Amino acid sequence: MTLRIALFTAFFSACSLYGQAQAKARINHVAIYVVDLQKSGNFYMNILGLDTIPEPFHDNKHIWLRIGPGASMHIIQGADVPKEYYKNNHTCFSVESVTDFIETLKKHSIPFEDVSGNQMVYSKRIDGVKQIWLRDPDGYWLEINDAKD
Repeated sequence: MTLRIALFTAFFSACSLYGQAQAKARINHVAIYVVDLQKSGNFYMNILGLDTIPEPFHDNKHIWLRIGPGASMHIIQGADVPKEYYKNNHTCFSVESVTDFIETLKKHSIPFEDVSGNQMVYSKRIDGVKQIWLRDPDGYWLEINDAKD
């Protein structure tokens, strides 16, 4: 009986430690694989306003960008062609003003849509957050919203 209790206790202790390890995970980076590194880099830097951070490779096939505290985006050159992606598989960035961001997109002739696919309009979520959807130069879907947190 004592051995059963000891095994049972050890099992639940291990499960508890596993749960604690899982809870401590945090995002480090996301990576996208692109056809044209400069075109994609220019999009993320000039349209989204992301800043570069040092990358260790120095091989002209990588651009690293800061996307938040302790998190980065790695743009990696080498894809043969852009691929088709599902809209639900996307990265979301928040901006101060969706309407101001829309002006930037219009100035650069970049199409966008609402959640239902209606062109050149924004959606408003039930919580009041405005959002738009667009694709980067390689077809990756992005959501841009004005959520505060």
